Amino acid sequence: MKVAILVGSLRKAAYSKLLANNLAEMLPKDVEPVFVDISKLPFYNQDFDDEGEIPKEVQDFREEMKDMDAVLFVTPEYNRSVPGVLKNAIDVGSRPKASSVWAGLPAAVVSQSPGNLSGFGANHHLRQSLVSLNMPTLQQPEAYIANTAALFDDDGKIANEGTAAFLQTFVDEFVAWIKRHQ
Repeated sequence: MKVAILVGSLRKAAYSKLLANNLAEMLPKDVEPVFVDISKLPFYNQDFDDEGEIPKEVQDFREEMKDMDAVLFVTPEYNRSVPGVLKNAIDVGSRPKASSVWAGLPAAVVSQSPGNLSGFGANHHLRQSLVSLNMPTLQQPEAYIANTAALFDDDGKIANEGTAAFLQTFVDEFVAWIKRHQ
């Protein structure tokens, strides 16, 4: 089973990337995490599809996503919403509508913030898009991770045992969710 991991931040030292790396390590051995690079996708333009001039990066992304069994979104919050790079990837994969790479794929959302709000707005805005894309999305447990600036040790591992235990429960529930929706 392959789980695409889409990270909503492009920054090299992004907390979302650190968190995604930790989540990937929590997956069972029979689940392959695949970090899908969304950094090179051009802004979606329907002319690509209408005129049959689809950029290679878009073609490659769509093909890679067709090979996935589920999607884990790990995102920060930008201005109480989803970062543009992540929303663009969603739009690129959703077109043409009849060929959406997202339709039916089980999904889960983890949001994070270095502050106390834990990416609540981004998490819920992203979930709105996933409903439109017909992605069955894990509802419980919800994963809003606050204070990520202090969450990791020097090796990028989650230093708080309670948070690590919660995230392992989240991952276990997500894997069960995927199996129920295959």
